[in-house]
Amino acid sequence: MTARLVSVGNALIDLALDVPHLPAHGGDVRGRSRGLHAGGAANVLLAARRQGLPAAYAGAHGTGPLGDRVRALLAAEGVAVLLAAHPAFDTGVDVAFTEPDGERSFATAFGAEAELAAAALAAVAIGDDDLVHVSGYGLLDATNGAVLGPWIAGLPERATVLLDPGPLAVVERPAALDAVLARADWMSASLAEALTLTGEASAEGAARALASRDRGAIVRLGAEGCLVAVCGSVERVAGFAVEQVDATGAGDAHLGAFAAALARGEAPARAARIANAAAAIAVTRPGPATAPTLAEALALARG
Repeated sequence: MTARLVSVGNALIDLALDVPHLPAHGGDVRGRSRGLHAGGAANVLLAARRQGLPAAYAGAHGTGPLGDRVRALLAAEGVAVLLAAHPAFDTGVDVAFTEPDGERSFATAFGAEAELAAAALAAVAIGDDDLVHVSGYGLLDATNGAVLGPWIAGLPERATVLLDPGPLAVVERPAALDAVLARADWMSASLAEALTLTGEASAEGAARALASRDRGAIVRLGAEGCLVAVCGSVERVAGFAVEQVDATGAGDAHLGAFAAALARGEAPARAARIANAAAAIAVTRPGPATAPTLAEALALARG
């Protein structure tokens, strides 16, 4: 069976706004809209698909214009949608504020993607060669944690589970996060998330703490690349010098490219170098869902 990336994360809509700075408490700033884009888990799926890995969305999605937009974008790039639309809710929205240095901040209002039904998910067949993407947004008590925890625990042993905890799950520490950590084969976290999760003072210490005998860890360091931790060993994989325009979706591009490289049989450090290249290219382009093609990522990785 051909490997594919199956995401049970939250695909929602990003409202992208360029702002000179975040507004002060009770204040206002004049921003520039860059439109509505599919974001969240959709970014990971599109990144993997552009790297040549078949991909499918097994999360929830809504009935309405926002759900229609998510499905249309996924379909345009050949990503299969495995579940029917939720009959009562539309897909949620995430407001992404991008400041002049390219850094972004978010405010999220969940919708249908946070209403995943156990019965619907039970019908999703996962093969031994599949890679399963789980987002921390879906593990919250207020979203799909009660459904995803048991489902992930029951996946085929050979299936590869990739966890991106995200900032909200790191702060809230839902019970489902620990349940999925116990099954995850790889965790990919930003430096801030890794330090908060582990309580370690250094990036290397956090990477080592996140990894285990059965789980590898990626700690993303932005322009500096990332750390790859496997079986107690930590390797630094250098990043690429680029002019950052917009960091929105960079972590998603990194994880999607890393998953595709693993599926092709690349060693973890080589997969991380390709992922670093994909994320570097993504931040030079405005908006989410800006992950490059495999050819583009490989050209930079070779350089």
